[in-house]
Amino acid sequence: MQKHGGAKTYSCESCGSSFTRKSSLKIHARSHTGEKPYSCEVCGSTFTRKFSLKIHVRTHTGEKTYRCDVCGTSFIRKSNLKTHVRTHTGEKSYSCEVCRSTFTRQDHLQVHVQIHTGERPYSCDACGASFTTKPNLKRHMHVHTGEKPYKCEVCKSSFTTQNNLKAHIQIHTGEKPYSCDMCTSSFKRKDKLKAHILIHTGKKPYSCEVCISSFATKFDLKRHIQIHTGEKPYSCEVCGSAFTTKSSLKRHKQIHTG
Repeated sequence: MQKHGGAKTYSCESCGSSFTRKSSLKIHARSHTGEKPYSCEVCGSTFTRKFSLKIHVRTHTGEKTYRCDVCGTSFIRKSNLKTHVRTHTGEKSYSCEVCRSTFTRQDHLQVHVQIHTGERPYSCDACGASFTTKPNLKRHMHVHTGEKPYKCEVCKSSFTTQNNLKAHIQIHTGEKPYSCDMCTSSFKRKDKLKAHILIHTGKKPYSCEVCISSFATKFDLKRHIQIHTGEKPYSCEVCGSAFTTKSSLKRHKQIHTG
């Protein structure tokens, strides 16, 4: 009855949040104390709630209780099944208040909203670059660590991101899935098609703040700015010569290889 009536008689002394049940307050209080009384016997992970431990244990047992009636895919959590079902129904329950874009998941909406707010809450400790999501920051860290976890099964080349591996595989397959509607050109990557279309429209959305030159792509602007800064980020490992572009460094290396 308290749930329907809205009575929340149990209040948290730390933050003022209120709850309908004493047990709910007890669980909430652990967010302040850091207490995690429920421990996994397999890996030692700890949890604030018994239910969370129960769900976690399924990652070890492989149990997937919730099954999709449409395609048969199974899930550990009921919430994951609910989200998955929307791929069949096309339902997009979460709407952006700024531009009215709709999404199947709340976390996708939260990431989208950052486009409007400019918020980038995840920062790199090494170089200060900031990102909208934690996975994006994690992928960026590969630049500093040199880790390349995504490997090509054909030639064994490795890459820092899955998208880079996907683009690389097209070298072997020759696939160019992104076609221009205005001409016969086709591209391996969507961003390359997007940049190409600007040739037809004449649009140059990226402007230099120093000399007001405009460019079709962000990459072209970034390369142009190096003219003003004198930055040469690409260095030869053999002789130490530095270059503004990766292609210039590649051409230079041919001197050493003969």
